[in-house]
Amino acid sequence: MKPLKHALPATDSAENAVIDTSSVTYRVTSFFAKTWAITEMEIRKLLHDPTELLTRAVQPALWLLIFGQVMSHAHVIDTAGFPYLDFLMPGILAQSVLFIAIFNGISIIWERDLGIIHKFLASPTPRSCLVLGKALGGGARALIQVVVVLILAAILGVKMKLDIISLGGLVMCVLLSAGLFSSFSLIVACLVKTRERFMGVGQLLTMPLFFASNAIYPTSMMPPSLQIISHINPLTYQVDALRVLLLPGYSLTPHIGLGLYFLVLSVALAGMVTLSARLYPTIVR
Repeated sequence: MKPLKHALPATDSAENAVIDTSSVTYRVTSFFAKTWAITEMEIRKLLHDPTELLTRAVQPALWLLIFGQVMSHAHVIDTAGFPYLDFLMPGILAQSVLFIAIFNGISIIWERDLGIIHKFLASPTPRSCLVLGKALGGGARALIQVVVVLILAAILGVKMKLDIISLGGLVMCVLLSAGLFSSFSLIVACLVKTRERFMGVGQLLTMPLFFASNAIYPTSMMPPSLQIISHINPLTYQVDALRVLLLPGYSLTPHIGLGLYFLVLSVALAGMVTLSARLYPTIVR
């Protein structure tokens, strides 16, 4: 009988192990399913109002057509031997992602006024799913904008790498950075709580983030104090990653490595999602 008594707990523990594994698998699957549901909702909004993307395409077009052409003829910025328009293109692409993502947070203010946020908060959906779904929705918007910038750059004669690996890395970089800035935008929305304040703060944040990066000039041209800010600016890592991915030969110039660029963006995204998930319920208070 003693061997039988010893065998029973072993059987129970094996069954419990199977159940625990199944529970973890279910939770992970459920998390991604709920996140995708929020992302799909954001994509449907975009399909119902595509004019937003057309109007936002004007700004990067002006930067490439006017600023890029003028500075190309001025020859005042050292771009490590690359034509200035080629050097500028990834920076303007990153700028487009930033501008779309940073104003993504205003949507939760509209949803709060319509009562949608209250329904989300009353549901069992984890707050992190709500935030990450919003962030990925911003990434979907940014990817469409990226296509517009790439087409315009090709028309202007910018030399780009468009192989499968480069395009895959481009999509990953855009999703990470758009998710990062979208989550940051949600944090701002939770703090300011009104559309008017949000628009003012959004305008206040976008230009310093853009100009304190290497989007339109290398960091070596900046004064030391601004270089420090640039090194902690996520947009700088996004721009460098895009240049390595898209510009032929740029990977041979000094840089910290594509893997480290993606690591910085991933860690920053995780931090922003965690913080915005904690602040998300305060939007209704």
